[in-house]
Amino acid sequence: MVTATLADALPLPCGATLPNRLAKAAMSEQLGDRANRPTPALEQLYGRWGRGGAGLVISGNVMVDRRHVGEPRNVVIEDARDLAALRAWAAAGRAGGAALWVQVNHPGRQALRIAGARPVGPSAVAPKLPGAVTPHALREDEIEEIVARYARTAAVVREAGFDGVQLHGAHGYLISQFLSPRANQREDAWGGDAARRRRFPLEVLRATRAAVGDDFPVGIKLNSADFQRGGFTEEESGDVVAALAEAGIDLIEISGGTYEAPAMMGPREDTTSAREAYFLDYAVRVRERAPGVPLMVTGGFRSTAAMADAIGSGACDVVGLGRPLALHPDAAAQLLDGSRARVDAGRRGIGLRTVDSAIDLYWHTRQLQRIGRGRDPWPGEHALHTFAAFLLANGWGAARRRRGG
Repeated sequence: MVTATLADALPLPCGATLPNRLAKAAMSEQLGDRANRPTPALEQLYGRWGRGGAGLVISGNVMVDRRHVGEPRNVVIEDARDLAALRAWAAAGRAGGAALWVQVNHPGRQALRIAGARPVGPSAVAPKLPGAVTPHALREDEIEEIVARYARTAAVVREAGFDGVQLHGAHGYLISQFLSPRANQREDAWGGDAARRRRFPLEVLRATRAAVGDDFPVGIKLNSADFQRGGFTEEESGDVVAALAEAGIDLIEISGGTYEAPAMMGPREDTTSAREAYFLDYAVRVRERAPGVPLMVTGGFRSTAAMADAIGSGACDVVGLGRPLALHPDAAAQLLDGSRARVDAGRRGIGLRTVDSAIDLYWHTRQLQRIGRGRDPWPGEHALHTFAAFLLANGWGAARRRRGG
């Protein structure tokens, strides 16, 4: 058996090929304009990442409905009205040889309350987040309309020249809500047991595949578990993985947690015993449930040795890097050519546990925005400066709402 390496190309089930096994994982850039349209800053940022060496670059949240967004400046694609700007974004990101995918999402009950829209969800159950409201429980016709929105967005993404889409099925967003028995308390065809709770992501995948064709990559970001009592479990996740594989998914990225229990942010404290790649063990266990479907693991990877071992051992097929590439956008090329042995993101905070995760996330978001303005990241920005900017932009109530990709 030939051992795979980070530099090896990866064929996907649909027939497309990724140039290597490193991916820039989704991070929310908040670089749309006030009308949620793509901006030249996205071209600048993704042009830098596209030249940075990663074989796959995945965008931050792109929403399917302007009434329901996760953050004020998320890009929204409902139709082809912004096709010229989307084409410019796609061309800039692909120019360096990377495959550029768009992460397609609906926030469900985690939506910001803008334009008078009430958040929606599978059931009228509010998330345990500061300022959260009870969502409107979706009717069946509304569910079907949202499924169609995912497909329509994906079709525009393909028309614009991007290389693939990733459905966001993790971190407490709408697909994740349908999978969770805590958020989905329905007793109809869309909930009531694990099989019916996974109907929504499967219908989204089928509709998306029909919209983009068999030769266009469709991936998904999926929780290994919610890490909440009574929530989505590893056993249920494994069943979803098997169903997605049978339905024709091209790449499954493993993550975990929600913004109520943010396991995707990693351990709260960095210790010598904290291992890299905190979702890798689950990937190893679930691989047999998805024969022939590549797995991507994001979260915790820092050293070339750990990345190479994960690929070489067959534990996963793609290594995802998030926050490290906000600070070191060219690091993937250096990891591949051996000039860099590890890449670190660091943690920024002010010593208040209730807000430090949000500060750390926003600190890295600000680095993305600097790159979007044509500047280099600023490693020396103090967390207090970040915190002040965060409060000015979002208000105190948002400080405890941890958002990301």
